[in-house]
Amino acid sequence: MKITFLGTGTSQGVPMIGSDHPVCLSTDPKDKRLRASIMISWQEENKEYCYTIDCGTDFRQQMLRAKVSKLNAVFFTHEHVDHILGIDDLRPFCYRQGNIPLYGLERVMESIKYRFDYAFQKDLVSVPKLALKPIEAKKEIQLTPNVSITPIEVMHGNLPILAYRWNNIAYLTDVKSICIESLEALKGLDILIINALRIEPHPSHLCLEECLNYIKKIKPKKAYLTHISHLLGFHKEIEKQLPDNIYLAYDELEIII
Repeated sequence: MKITFLGTGTSQGVPMIGSDHPVCLSTDPKDKRLRASIMISWQEENKEYCYTIDCGTDFRQQMLRAKVSKLNAVFFTHEHVDHILGIDDLRPFCYRQGNIPLYGLERVMESIKYRFDYAFQKDLVSVPKLALKPIEAKKEIQLTPNVSITPIEVMHGNLPILAYRWNNIAYLTDVKSICIESLEALKGLDILIINALRIEPHPSHLCLEECLNYIKKIKPKKAYLTHISHLLGFHKEIEKQLPDNIYLAYDELEIII
């Protein structure tokens, strides 16, 4: 199984438009971050499988960069635009494959149907249609005989959103707080991917200190930080300050399991 970090940036990406912050002016490729998303891919019984968690504003660029030609489904954490705005760029996959399943909270599925209403109106012929199949993610979903994915509720400020766990890997983004029940569901991980927006506290995202505290509670073998803004600092400098089993993710990073 391979995990590809399609993007590791916050909602405005790094560099942020018009910013003269030193990190935004950095020439280090690891300081250039598209909107947060990951891809999970593997082979099983001579078949290839490919899923993404979220498809945000930079989705087209991310798919082209990763040379993706087939996509089995998209899992959504929540309905904010930096996590769903790439939905229209699912069209090339729909043309070749037919329906693309979309998984998420019922509230998120309704938001997607409202914002992309043309994709769900059967009588419209004047606009290119998508072939999308919204499915509420409320329990474990069996993807293949050997791989399942489980939604876990976490909080983005006061908004309930979803984290996802498949086998012994979990992905959490835009998180601010995690209840005891969800913390228990995250125990026994080999890899935890979790957001760390910046150094200073934020009302709806984990700052670095809060993120590290949750990692101590969950106790994964390894953790990777994502959904990063320029205010966290330079990749090279922050990476040196992290514990041995914790890493700062960057765009196009691949983890082979």
